[in-house]
Amino acid sequence: MECNVGDGMKALVIEDEPVIARVCDRVLSTEGFEVEIAANGMAAIDMLGRGKYHLFLSDIRTPEMNGIEFYWYLKEKHPELANRVVFTTGDVLSDDVKVFVVKEPDVPLIPKPFTPDELRVVVRKAMERIVLPVL
Repeated sequence: MECNVGDGMKALVIEDEPVIARVCDRVLSTEGFEVEIAANGMAAIDMLGRGKYHLFLSDIRTPEMNGIEFYWYLKEKHPELANRVVFTTGDVLSDDVKVFVVKEPDVPLIPKPFTPDELRVVVRKAMERIVLPVL
């Protein structure tokens, strides 16, 4: 019996584009994750209080609070969760994204547009490096 990388785990997708959010939901669900969706970083912070997440798949560009701001929030308030972030972006050439990648080179980033298979590969690699507590 094959085990999916996300079996028994929860993922929070932070994405303001409904079509992309649905694609991410579908891909992560097929990997075994229970998926919830937040439209921006502020909504994601609110959801942190209601559940535990093993993976955060966040667009860098979202309204109100972007993905990079959400990441810095996690680093400050929940440092044990910061290594669970995977970014998506259609804006890899902007200065703030370049600066972030230099400061945090270990955070996975997948450029848009991406295929479901490309997302699956990045998520699997990210889950290999994430240290989860033993229960």
